[in-house]
Amino acid sequence: MKFGVVVFPGSNCDADAYFALQDDLGQKVEYIWHGDTDLGKVDAVILPGGFSYGDYLRTGALARFAPVMGAVAQFAARGGPVLGICNGFQILLEAGLLPGAMLRNACLQFRCEWVHVRVESTATAFSRRCHRGQVLRLPIAHGEGNYYAGPEARRELEENGRVVLRYCDPDGRESAAANPNGSLAHIAGISNARGNVVGMMPHPERCCSRLLGGTDGRSILLSAVGFS
Repeated sequence: MKFGVVVFPGSNCDADAYFALQDDLGQKVEYIWHGDTDLGKVDAVILPGGFSYGDYLRTGALARFAPVMGAVAQFAARGGPVLGICNGFQILLEAGLLPGAMLRNACLQFRCEWVHVRVESTATAFSRRCHRGQVLRLPIAHGEGNYYAGPEARRELEENGRVVLRYCDPDGRESAAANPNGSLAHIAGISNARGNVVGMMPHPERCCSRLLGGTDGRSILLSAVGFS
């Protein structure tokens, strides 16, 4: 299995993703530059966190036009697994590969902390190794992670099982106190209809080693191995 980690100007979690995949999980991985128009021979694509293009205009708004995104869209259309983490999730929304938009955190503060999320769907390329109802402890680091979708889009997500992760307390209960950014319906991650494209605000690549405080991110990234 070979993962490709896309690098945009301003990305700051590309190395984290590379290290987690190669050193913690034993997978092959290579960087893909934002100006490339060919992904090469990769089996899965990661759009990492950071501040692509300085987050000018809106988060992900400029990265959406990077040459590499045409190749990512084609890869996704063929069923290839694509994971957008934090800023990568924001880029997927701006590119139209996932529905909805990101707003400023309801608290108007940058939140960098550990949170709990409940697995709502295991029918995706990045949740297959989890079980429904499982509570994962993952870190977040964002100022614009307040997910929003209109009534029709939200209904389609809910009715078709496309909400992948939802913020919760350690016991799996939803509450405003457990929602770090005010996200609609406590949504922390969603997928496309096919389940091969997933966006999530928490950082699984930052918790694949006990040295970093947890290993719950391993099941997210390893779920893509063997996906077809």
